[in-house]
Amino acid sequence: MYMFQYATILGFSTIAIGLISYSFYFRDLFKGKTRPDPFSWLIWSILAGTIFFAQLSRGGGTGTWATALTAVVCFVIAVVAFFWNKSSIKVIDQVSLVGAFSGIGIWQYTEDPLFTVLIAIGIGILGFIPTFKKAFYRPYEETATTYFLNGLKFAVAFAALGAFNPVTYLYPVSMVLMNTSLTGMIVLRRKFL
Repeated sequence: MYMFQYATILGFSTIAIGLISYSFYFRDLFKGKTRPDPFSWLIWSILAGTIFFAQLSRGGGTGTWATALTAVVCFVIAVVAFFWNKSSIKVIDQVSLVGAFSGIGIWQYTEDPLFTVLIAIGIGILGFIPTFKKAFYRPYEETATTYFLNGLKFAVAFAALGAFNPVTYLYPVSMVLMNTSLTGMIVLRRKFL
C-alpha cells in the first residue's frame, strides 16, 4: 500500500512538472520567442508513444505517465510548429522520421521491447540534433526552462517506475541526459553571445 501511494505521488509529480515545463514553452512559442524544429518534436512524439507502450509492457507503472504526457505534448508542439515555422525538410529529418516509424515495426517483428527502446533512444538522439544545432546558433529561440524541467520530470519518473529493467529505465535516463545537456548548452551559449 505504501509503495503504491509513493509511486502515485511521484507519477502525479511528473505530470505537474511536465505541465509547468510545457507552459513555459507554449508561452514563449505563442510570443514568437521560441521557434521549435517541427521534425524534432514529431519524432519525439512518435518515439515517446512507442516507448510508453514498451514501458507498460514491462511493468513501468506510474513512471510511464511522464512518457505518455511527453508523447501527447510533443505532437501538439509539432503540429503548431509545422504551421508556424514553414520549415524545409532536411535529410536528418527524413532519416529520423523513418527511423522513428521503423522502431514500431521492429517491435512488432522481433517482439522485443528492449531492442525497440534502444533503437528509439538512438533515433531520439538524432531527433535532438536539429534542436541542438539551432539552439547553438540561436540560443534565445529555445526555452531553457522547459528542457531543464523536462530533465527533472524524467528524473522523478525514474523514481516512480513500477519495475526497474532496461525497457523501463533507459528512456528516462536518456531524457535526463539529453534535456540537461541541451539546457547547459543553451545557458552557456547565451552567456557567450
